[in-house]
Amino acid sequence: LAEPVFLVDEKRRILLANLAAEKLFGAGLAARDFVHAIRHPDALSCVDEALAGRDAREAIMTLPGPVRSTFRISAVRLRQSNEIGAAAVISLTDISHVLEAEQMRSDFVANVSHELRSPLTALMGGIETLKGAARDDPAARERFLDTMEREAARMDRLVGDLLSLSRVEVNEHVRPSGRVNLATIIEKAIDAMATQSRAENRPITCAIADGDWEITGDADELTQVFHNLIDNALKYGRENSEIRISAERRDRVPGLQGPALAVRVQDEGEGIDSEHLLRITERFYRVDDSRSRQKGGTGLGLAIVKHILNRHRGRLLIESEKGVGSTFTVCLPLELDVQKRELS
Repeated sequence: LAEPVFLVDEKRRILLANLAAEKLFGAGLAARDFVHAIRHPDALSCVDEALAGRDAREAIMTLPGPVRSTFRISAVRLRQSNEIGAAAVISLTDISHVLEAEQMRSDFVANVSHELRSPLTALMGGIETLKGAARDDPAARERFLDTMEREAARMDRLVGDLLSLSRVEVNEHVRPSGRVNLATIIEKAIDAMATQSRAENRPITCAIADGDWEITGDADELTQVFHNLIDNALKYGRENSEIRISAERRDRVPGLQGPALAVRVQDEGEGIDSEHLLRITERFYRVDDSRSRQKGGTGLGLAIVKHILNRHRGRLLIESEKGVGSTFTVCLPLELDVQKRELS
C-alpha cells in the first residue's frame, strides 16, 4: 500500500506498520504505544473512539516539518478476532494537494475580485463625477473620460488574459499534434510588437541559427508565448535599451529528454531579485505591484507562458541579474516521440 497503515491492539500498541508508515514515522514502532508514532490529540482521540467500538472515525492532522503535510486519519474497529490480536486498522491519506488546490482556488477568486474591483471603482467614480461636478467642465470631463478609458482597457486586458489562461489550463494535459515553424512564429511575434518597440525606442534584434525549426506545437499558443515575453521586455527594459532575441538548437536541456530548440528573450532592465524568480510565473504574482499596474500588466502573462509550455512539454528558464537585466529562455522538445516515451 502506498498509504501509511497501522494495526493496533486493544491497548493501542502497534502490532504492524507497513513500509509507508515506517518511512514517514520511523522504524522500530512495533509493540510501542501509537502515541510514539503520532502525538496529535485529534488522531489519538480518533483511534481511542474506534477501539471503544464506535463507528469508523476520521480526523485531520497536520505534521510539522520543512514541508508541512496534512493527512486524513481513519480508524476502523475490527469486528472479528484474529491470531495476532489486532483490534483496529489505522490508515493515513495525504490530502495536502487537495487543500493546496482549494487554497489556490480561493486565492484566485480573491485576486480576480481585487483586480476587477480597482478599475470598476475608478469607472464608477468617474461616472459619478461626470454626472455631478464635472458635468459643465470640459477640461475635467476630458480628464475623467481618459481615466475611464484607461481603466476599461485594463479590465479588457484582464478578462482577455483570464480567458486565455482558462483555455490553456483546460487543454494543458493534451499535447498539440500540429506541426509549426518556430522561426516563422518568432518573426511574426516581433513584427506584431514593432509599433510598440518604435514608440518606446527599444529596438528588437533577432538572430536565429540555421537549421530545421519545425516542431510539434500550437501556432497561436506559441505566438502568445513570445508576444508575452517580448511585451514584458519592452515594458521593463531601460529607456533606449535593446531587446535581443536569439534561437538555437541544444542537445541537452535540464528537465527535457533529447534535443530541444531554445529561444532567448533578453532585456536590459533593472533585473529581478533571486527571491522572486521561483514565484514569478504564479498567477497575479508581481515583483513591483505599482509599476506593473502602471505599465498595464495583468499579472497573468508569465502564468500563461508557463501553462502553454507545460502543454508543449517544454520549459521556461529564467536568469536575472540586478542592474543588468533578465533573460527568459523558452525550450521546446524537438523529437516527435516524446509523448510516446511519456506513455511507455
